[in-house]
Amino acid sequence: MIFGRDSSGMAYAARRNSSSVACCAIAIRCGTRYEEGFHSGTAHFAEHALFRGTSLKSARVIGSFLDRLGGDLNAYTTKEEIVIHATVLKEDVRKAASLLMELASMATFPEDGIITERGVVLDEIISYKDSPADDVYDRFEEEIFDGHPLGTPILGTSASVRKITSRELKRFYSKYFRPERMAFSVVADIDEKKMEAMIRSLSGKYFAGGSFPSGQLSGIPADGKLFDRTVEKRNHEVNAVIGAVGPSLYDDGRYAAALLANILGGPASNSVLGSILRERNGWVYGVECTYTQYTDTGLFAISFGCDRPNLDRCLSVVERETAKMASTPLSPRRLAAAKKQLLGQMAIASESGEARSQAMAKSLLAYGRVAPPEETRSRLEAVTPDDLMWMAQRLFKAPSRLIYL
Repeated sequence: MIFGRDSSGMAYAARRNSSSVACCAIAIRCGTRYEEGFHSGTAHFAEHALFRGTSLKSARVIGSFLDRLGGDLNAYTTKEEIVIHATVLKEDVRKAASLLMELASMATFPEDGIITERGVVLDEIISYKDSPADDVYDRFEEEIFDGHPLGTPILGTSASVRKITSRELKRFYSKYFRPERMAFSVVADIDEKKMEAMIRSLSGKYFAGGSFPSGQLSGIPADGKLFDRTVEKRNHEVNAVIGAVGPSLYDDGRYAAALLANILGGPASNSVLGSILRERNGWVYGVECTYTQYTDTGLFAISFGCDRPNLDRCLSVVERETAKMASTPLSPRRLAAAKKQLLGQMAIASESGEARSQAMAKSLLAYGRVAPPEETRSRLEAVTPDDLMWMAQRLFKAPSRLIYL
């Protein structure tokens, strides 16, 4: 793998694989937390509106540009970045890379396109509100980070989105879509030096020189709010989230937190909470434990949906099992099995060129480098029973809780 930074200030990485499919992504440090001075939801609206036209292509041409090649173009917004990504046959990778950079440097935000896209975003907000499992998690994050930029909802609100104009989107784009805030990655069965040359050539075409960021970029620390709230929703199921702020992208404790999340409520059916709540007793429709890392903090959360009569039972199990993790160290055998399971899941996920390219771009934004798999493996292997127990104590000493009844 090759990674570096070109003369414009844009970070880049290229990795060779053995697939006939090529995947590329460009991540821009301009997520929801950077909306100060803008209406809530501006970042997400800008991500949608990128595809409404550039100085070179109309919305219709953009929509069909990769489709005609059998490829795929998409984007998403998080609290900290916008990611635009594409998947094509390897012989078309230059076309895909060029389109991503064009969208990131030449979007025009035409007024008629903004009107249309506003309706799409408003429908998305309504659809989230119609999904209690999604809505309760978003509300939990808003409340735990209340008063901090991370507490801003990614989609914004119906009221705020209606106020966002083409002019505001152009101002947001001009402020944040700069090469020094970007990272481009590509994964393809092509010589890495050739991919590097392609990236540098296209970057020179689309981006002027930027200023190089100095050191680790972070924001205002988020301590998190403590709360225990029940909201009467009269839904057919109860939805609950229990969690706390966790380690940041730069906290060494993130490896223990990731392992703890997988043990408690990872995707495998043998996770602690999945085994008890779903497999053994059938009390929940689904249960998961997620750990999200941000620049200056993190969010560790357990969420589940169940029938009302099972709520107290589920809460009791969550409290019991988290207390057990905080007081009783795992046996060496169980810890070794948990590590192998997580490492296996990560290895399988990394076989997806799309997931790999996006992870590379986000890693470049966070660390200025892409850590080799061997490094991640060694850091996870180094986690001890005491590390896990200490992390559980840190996270569950006084967790926050939100319940939709």
